[in-house]
Amino acid sequence: MVDSVDVGRLELLASDIVEGFMSGFHRSPFHGFSSEFAEHRIYNPGESTRHIDWRLYAKTDRFYTKKFEDETNLRCHFVLDNSSSMHFPATDKFDINQLNKVGFSILAIASLMRILKRQRDAVGLSVYSDNLEFYAPEKSASKHHQMLLNQLVTVLNSKHQARRTDTYHALHDVAEKCHRRSMIFVFTDMMEPDGELEQLFDALRHLKFNKHEVVLFHTYDKKSELDFSFDDMPRTFVDVETGASIKTYASEIQSNYQNAMQNYFKAIKLKCSQYRMTYVPVDVADNFNAVLTTFLVARQKLK
Repeated sequence: MVDSVDVGRLELLASDIVEGFMSGFHRSPFHGFSSEFAEHRIYNPGESTRHIDWRLYAKTDRFYTKKFEDETNLRCHFVLDNSSSMHFPATDKFDINQLNKVGFSILAIASLMRILKRQRDAVGLSVYSDNLEFYAPEKSASKHHQMLLNQLVTVLNSKHQARRTDTYHALHDVAEKCHRRSMIFVFTDMMEPDGELEQLFDALRHLKFNKHEVVLFHTYDKKSELDFSFDDMPRTFVDVETGASIKTYASEIQSNYQNAMQNYFKAIKLKCSQYRMTYVPVDVADNFNAVLTTFLVARQKLK
């Protein structure tokens, strides 16, 4: 559990992330994504007068209508892993410069939701650990967005409990509930029980079979979980989901550990490529540019 976070703070941080990302473009990456005003065209008799530009009529004495970019009306569903391993590294505050995996994922989701709300797209959310804890279908109403933000804040503020990961059943449940083609963004650290990686991809294939565009955001803490960067002191390493522990010097196992993790990452990447899913490993110490850029690319695929 971190210091209490409210929706306003989450929205403000998400807004800063999105605006900072957009300012890096000479031209808005969202041009043409929504029904924004594009240009005028001559009004044709018999058409609806709804979009006539009356100010222009006053100046020209001719009828012109505002031409808008096409609505995309996309559907997006976020799947958030809330198991114990996602709450690593341990923290007692919600600090954008020191996020754990679940904090990073929630802030990434809130940032993407801000863009989707602007584009009037429908958004849904699932939260899971050892079961599907929360599910909300895709909707575009402002009240619905607010409800989803409240749920994300609830996850941040809830007292953390020991929960194992059951991505397999959670994703199958989501696949059964999402009936219309959507973009599915899965945020998980891929800390699956031994031998269950193939089961996880079986569930992801269920989503692909239903014609969804699947993006897997593999969240991790590079310093500790990939580089295994610890001082050379005897330490007890504990599996936060099973309680299993081992006491050792980090230097004694660092090389073998790094090789095993690199091979694991390569295996996940290969599986995603095999099943035509987008795989994005994201270090929680980095910024959110990889997440937002991936979203833009996936969005264009589904248009």
